[in-house]
Amino acid sequence: MESSSPDPMEENSAMVQVVRDNQVRLQLFALAYNLGNFLRRLALPRGVRHWSLTTLRDKLIKIGAKVARHARYVTFQLAEVAVPRDLFAAILERIQRFGVPPPLVQRA
Repeated sequence: MESSSPDPMEENSAMVQVVRDNQVRLQLFALAYNLGNFLRRLALPRGVRHWSLTTLRDKLIKIGAKVARHARYVTFQLAEVAVPRDLFAAILERIQRFGVPPPLVQRA
């Protein structure tokens, strides 16, 4: 007569997969939080620096936009109700300031 109870090894491997999935999910949430906090503290203009991370997510990240690709550039066509064009441009300009510095030139 066979036992109807599941194999303990199968249960253990399923639990290990659940733990791994949760670890990855936690790391993604931590990364998203840190990126949002970075944006809020360093890249937002003074007038909107008080926005919470939820407001930041709703107004800047979860916005609908159409991406128009042209020969040499990409254009984001945003709804003006989400964030005014000037504010969006100011945020992008501040983020761009954090670009990669030019490589150091070594003298021979």
